[in-house]
Amino acid sequence: MNVATARLHHASVFHRLPRGVLALVALACIAAVGGALVAQHVFGMLPCPWCIFQRVLYLAIAGVALIGWAAPVCAVTVVTSGLVLALSVGGIASAVFQHQVAAKDSSCAFTLADRFLSVTGLETAVPWLFQVTATCAEAASARLLGQPFEVWSGLLFALIGLTAALLLWHRKLRS
Repeated sequence: MNVATARLHHASVFHRLPRGVLALVALACIAAVGGALVAQHVFGMLPCPWCIFQRVLYLAIAGVALIGWAAPVCAVTVVTSGLVLALSVGGIASAVFQHQVAAKDSSCAFTLADRFLSVTGLETAVPWLFQVTATCAEAASARLLGQPFEVWSGLLFALIGLTAALLLWHRKLRS
C-alpha cells in the first residue's frame, strides 16, 4: 500500500468507524420503513405485497446492522457487513421485479412476496406494519418526486449495498 492510499485509508470513515457506519445503515433502514408508514397511514398510499416484502428486508438489514454495531469484535462486523450486502442485493432484486414485472400485473397473488407474507403470518400478526392493502398495479401509481416508490427503494438498497461492500473492502485492506 503506497503512502497516499494509506493516508486515504486511515482517514476514511469506513476505516475508523465501521460500527458507526453500520449504525447509520440501520438508521437509514428504520427511516425508510418510517417514511413508508407515514406515506401509508397519513397520505393514504397503500402498499402491495412487494412493498411490504421490502419493508421486511429493510427491518432485517437494520437488525443485522445493529448486531454489527453492538458487537465489539471485528469479525462480527465483517459477517454483518456481508449479510447486509446480501440482503441489500435481495432488496434491489425485489425493487426491480416490482418495477419491471409486478407493477404491470393487476394481481400480486402467488408471487414470492405474497407467499412469504402468507407463510410468515406477518400480515395478521402486525397489520399496521405488514398488511397488504393494494395490488401491485395500484401501488405502482404512487409517486414521490415523479418516480414510483420502488425506484427510490431500489436506490436506497443500492446505496446500502455499496456501503456494506465498502466496509468489507476497507476491512480487507486493513487485514
